[in-house]
Amino acid sequence: MSSTILPADTYVVVNRTIITENDKKLVTTLYQPIIGHTAVSLYFTLIDDLLKREIMSNEETHHHLMATMQAKLENIVIAREKLEAVGLLKTYVKKDDVNNYVYVLYSPMSASEFLNHPILNIVLYNNIGKKEYDKIVSYYRIPKINLKDYEDITANFNSVFSSVRGNVFNENDNIIERNQNGISLDKHVDFNLLISSLPKSMINERCFNDSTRELIENLAYIYGIDDLNMQMLVRNSINEKGMIDKNELRINCRNFYQFESGGMLPTLVYTKQPEYLKSPEGNTSNRAKQIYTFENTTPYDYLKSKYKNGEPSVRELKIIEDLMINYKMKPGVVNVLISYVLKMNNQKFTKNYVDTVAAQWSRLNIETVEEAMEVAKKEHDKIKRMLESKNKVKPTIDSKKENLPSWFNQDMESKELSKEEQEELDNMFKEFS
Repeated sequence: MSSTILPADTYVVVNRTIITENDKKLVTTLYQPIIGHTAVSLYFTLIDDLLKREIMSNEETHHHLMATMQAKLENIVIAREKLEAVGLLKTYVKKDDVNNYVYVLYSPMSASEFLNHPILNIVLYNNIGKKEYDKIVSYYRIPKINLKDYEDITANFNSVFSSVRGNVFNENDNIIERNQNGISLDKHVDFNLLISSLPKSMINERCFNDSTRELIENLAYIYGIDDLNMQMLVRNSINEKGMIDKNELRINCRNFYQFESGGMLPTLVYTKQPEYLKSPEGNTSNRAKQIYTFENTTPYDYLKSKYKNGEPSVRELKIIEDLMINYKMKPGVVNVLISYVLKMNNQKFTKNYVDTVAAQWSRLNIETVEEAMEVAKKEHDKIKRMLESKNKVKPTIDSKKENLPSWFNQDMESKELSKEEQEELDNMFKEFS
């Protein structure tokens, strides 16, 4: 769990690997489309902080990072979390009056590992598109050379060197080497249930080795596959030797997801409002506090806060995912939309209602929390004026079309409000005023 970090807090960088110029190119071409340029800049800045021996840096403050990168500390923390998530960095903290952090650097995956990773490969493809993806694959692909008519005349070691008596040899420990950290996921696949669902005669005892379990975890995460469906997909991927055909499992999981999602593939989203779209700090008004809440809370946590006891349903979380992926909606804007829909739709978060609101906000290119709050208030004011007018003169069809937003519930259009309901409507968006 992240701790509060201040510019005066110190850090040292520890290098657990060998980072080459080719590694830097891997980070730029493969990782940057997923984690963004600020995270890549932080990675390279931490490398530059290392001493000439490239083992450990001097102690620095986080103000040094802010000055070097010309970035806010909040942006640096987000960048750090992204590096941690993709396995390029591990972070340790010792809490005191001034907290001290240790940042441990790791090498990126090789191009082959990355472009065959069940999560990163798919996300890269989605983030840059087929044309750019094919260019990257072409760059890293080894050209095929036909050696059919050639003879291998490579010399063996013992044909060049002879072993003779020499000095006493000592083993060397703790020598720096290329080291990767990899991606870590919270485990959620129930392997006991999965294995027990398969007939013993169908699987080899080595079927569920560590690498296969890791692949299943990764596929279940990126495609959002539950245990029941994963049982079916694994069963359909077992070959005649009783082993899971990993390539077949990848294909089956991808086809299953595309069938469920109308041919689309998944991607990843960072679930907090980007810093460059946040409002300036310092304002202590109630409105500013509400804006801060929207901007610094993930949509999952915001929706969860609306439940006294319980969690958002899988269906509701899928709706949020669609807002951020299909409508390209920023997390803070999603939070405003959640609040808006729940208030306008009798605390029901339904897909049809959400989609109609999201479509309108998307056409208006809403990106900031303040823009979302403003458009929500304008729609509320339109509804209020329409209802006030209705109490005096029955509106014509044309005037109703003008005043009533296209996504507004038709039942609300013809409903006569009591005094209490009118007061409720007036108070509905006080958080936006």
